[in-house]
Amino acid sequence: MRILLVGAGGVGGAFTAIAARRDFFEAMVVADYDLERAEKAAATDERYVAAQVDASSQESVEALCREHRITHVMNAVDPVFNMPIFDGAFAAGADYVDMAMSLSRPHPDTPYSKCGVKLGDEQFAVAGEWEQAGRLALVGMGVEPGLSDVFARYAADHLFSEIDELGTRDGANLVVRDDDGHEIFAPSFSMWTTIEECLNPPVIWERASADVDGGWFTTPPFSEPEVFDFPEGIGPVECVNVEHEEVLLMPRWVDCQRVTFKYGLGDEFINILKVLNTLGLDKTEKVRVKGVEVSPRDVVAAVLPDPATVGPRMTGKTCAGLWVTGTGKDSRPRSTYLYHVVDNEWAMQEYGHQCVVWQTAVNPVVALELVARGTWSGAGVLGPEAFDAQPFLDLLTEYGSPWGMVEKPV
Repeated sequence: MRILLVGAGGVGGAFTAIAARRDFFEAMVVADYDLERAEKAAATDERYVAAQVDASSQESVEALCREHRITHVMNAVDPVFNMPIFDGAFAAGADYVDMAMSLSRPHPDTPYSKCGVKLGDEQFAVAGEWEQAGRLALVGMGVEPGLSDVFARYAADHLFSEIDELGTRDGANLVVRDDDGHEIFAPSFSMWTTIEECLNPPVIWERASADVDGGWFTTPPFSEPEVFDFPEGIGPVECVNVEHEEVLLMPRWVDCQRVTFKYGLGDEFINILKVLNTLGLDKTEKVRVKGVEVSPRDVVAAVLPDPATVGPRMTGKTCAGLWVTGTGKDSRPRSTYLYHVVDNEWAMQEYGHQCVVWQTAVNPVVALELVARGTWSGAGVLGPEAFDAQPFLDLLTEYGSPWGMVEKPV
């Protein structure tokens, strides 16, 4: 296996650190628009070489693939670049992995009830071409989407005879402080992506019935708040509806009645996002400022701390997981939360990367190792739900980061 990693930021840097401890691949090209950043990430292993890439150019990605005889392209940049990377991999005859799918576009008339272009629609539109070519595009294989999708497959195969709801619930008790010890606002993940998914209309899926039309529909941002009690000391966190790929992936492969995604953003973060939206600072269309054209969202992301650098100032844990309700294998009602918690102190000590980017990066490394072994195989555009979950969860534990499961009141 010869990997092209596109993106050497927070998640890409963590990806190289995790993969450096594994022997399932022959070589990795670490590529970024910032060659210096790529060189820094590539310095961690003798199998790595650095390169410069324009992620917005299919031709640039394809050329790197051909130059280095790449077999698998790993996409670790903001999803605005998904399609050029996705198309470049296909053109070069390489397989593909990403952690977020092609972008959505809200319904032009009724954005808070009907879907427009959904997350992943552009990729699924060409699934037949990938399948016919015998190529695999494993999409949504980060932590979220990704690990909760694996949990959905595991729950369906091993825990439940019938599933009512697959509800991804993510939360954390992370705190970032300045040099004086004061808590500051510093997102632990890409602010560009966070704005995209939090301000777009959230998507919910329901199976059709006598009372429900069924399919995918939308709600207003930050809707349906609920307090969810997270494990391992994180505790109760208010979670709200957020647009996310799990809702677009799980119903395609897992039999259930409803799929939701809720995230614990917190009042401060929600207020900041609302202000950015009110001021138009969430927009991606460029505006002219003193003779220079800039994207307001790019400016917001640029003035905030780089998520890759906040680790030494951060304390706490992050939790990603799936709350499954329905009927257990014993024919009794069941409510189970399958989860994965990473402590920032452990991630920094063990890998030198903060917990959120580390938790995101470890899952595609595990997936690629399963593909390299032949344990996971397939063709077309496939989500994590399309594969056997048990080998993934076993290997994740082998990596030193076990998953957990807790029963909830029915």
